[in-house]
Amino acid sequence: MNSSNPGSQHLSRRALMKATLATAAGGMVMNWGGLTGCAALAEEARKQKKHCILLWMNGGASQFETLDMKPGQPTGGPFRPIDTNVPGIKICELMPHLAKQMDKVAVIRSMRTSQVDHPGGIYLMHTGYQPSANVRFPELGAIVAKYTGTEGSDLPDFVKVSTNGDAGAGFLGPKYQPFGIGSEGNLPIFSVSNMDPAKEAKRNDLRTFVEERFATETKSEVAKMHREAYDAARRLQKGRDAFKIDAEWAKYKELYGDSEFGRRCLLARKLCESGVAFVEVGQSSYDTHSDNATGHRGLVPPMEHAWAGLLADLKDRGMLDNTLVVWTGEIGRTPSINNRAGRDHFVRCWSTALAGCGIKGGQAYGVSNETGTEVKDNPVTEGDFFATIYSALGIDPSTENYAGLRPVPLAPFGSKVVKALLG
Repeated sequence: MNSSNPGSQHLSRRALMKATLATAAGGMVMNWGGLTGCAALAEEARKQKKHCILLWMNGGASQFETLDMKPGQPTGGPFRPIDTNVPGIKICELMPHLAKQMDKVAVIRSMRTSQVDHPGGIYLMHTGYQPSANVRFPELGAIVAKYTGTEGSDLPDFVKVSTNGDAGAGFLGPKYQPFGIGSEGNLPIFSVSNMDPAKEAKRNDLRTFVEERFATETKSEVAKMHREAYDAARRLQKGRDAFKIDAEWAKYKELYGDSEFGRRCLLARKLCESGVAFVEVGQSSYDTHSDNATGHRGLVPPMEHAWAGLLADLKDRGMLDNTLVVWTGEIGRTPSINNRAGRDHFVRCWSTALAGCGIKGGQAYGVSNETGTEVKDNPVTEGDFFATIYSALGIDPSTENYAGLRPVPLAPFGSKVVKALLG
């Protein structure tokens, strides 16, 4: 239903029933994406064939050991800054491959967000919204799947590879739930049918006949969702080769780095090339409350090698102009180093990065103060961050969906697009 429809249509008996059904947990069952805003916008975004890859640094990577170093300061840490291919922008010596791709990257050094702990931060930086007892907000991947995905595709439009985030599709419903695969990128066991194809086809014909007859007599959202899920599972059998990268890995492992994270990033590229709208790729263990430098010395090199390789590969294939690469975790790390040589949680001033899809690379947006304890200039909130992401993908961040009868914009009210980041 278009958001411009009269209010009386939103208060139809069907909408009211959807808004008042209770789940087992006692919450509200949302409208499963049925009450949507701006269908024309969604169609236009799909025509543009844009994709998004989220590189998720679970636990919260330190800005001081990556993108916003403070050499010579008590907060600086043990690593040195190095030059990049953009004059004036320096990053950590642990990131030599990314330094050569910095002309493609916009670093945001002035993030200021509102959730300091992991559960809230993970939710926040996946949805753009703070956790709420009344509304289950959809993740970025679900929104991108809805507005840029391909209806009836053999492949899922929202894929997660070894990553975190528990919001899922939220009130958009099961149609936009993520398809999760493990750390090695292998498809789950349930995705493969072991039944004889002829027998499975007969069973499907019978199931289709029964469900179509039922649908003509009974309007049931649950039955509709079951049909959609079953049909998607059957289509996946034709698209399974998109998840196979073993044959390509020997050629690309030098570019991406011979690591599991490198393999995941290559898989993300292949999935986007095959038409998947959104892929999230995770790397864990950044919660370095102790031995922060040691932790980052082990984690950052394979991560940045894969990140740099992904950008170079997308560029070489002509995909970077329509593929947005987002680098973030849920939090930053404290300027102070604690008595266990670690850094704790910090959200007053930390760093994220964007590349591709119209992002103006080769810049560091926002400024932290000399010690990294505060934002000095151009603060960016979670809402601003998400509004900018949606804009880069050709999606109006003010577009509203409905959670029951409540209109919810894609980015929170008051969020601003950071126009300096867009080319």
